[in-house]
Amino acid sequence: MDVDRFDPTPIYQQVARAIRTRIESGDLKPRDPVPSESQMVADYGVARATARHAVALLRSEGWVVTLPQRGTFVSDSPGTPPST
Repeated sequence: MDVDRFDPTPIYQQVARAIRTRIESGDLKPRDPVPSESQMVADYGVARATARHAVALLRSEGWVVTLPQRGTFVSDSPGTPPST
């Protein structure tokens, strides 16, 4: 998926939507690693900060979890926001 730079939707949200779609379709399953920031930069042609922002959005929505020193993975219950 390419980002649409003429779409008024922020680019980080477009990248997050692409990854969310992969999770919903089963392409990425619970506990699978999500693409790294470097991979997102290469795949979508975005800045590293944009990729980081997309992951932060997915994390806040409960789609992914980030484990220090290990990476970011699809949540065991994707789409369920973390409890505070």
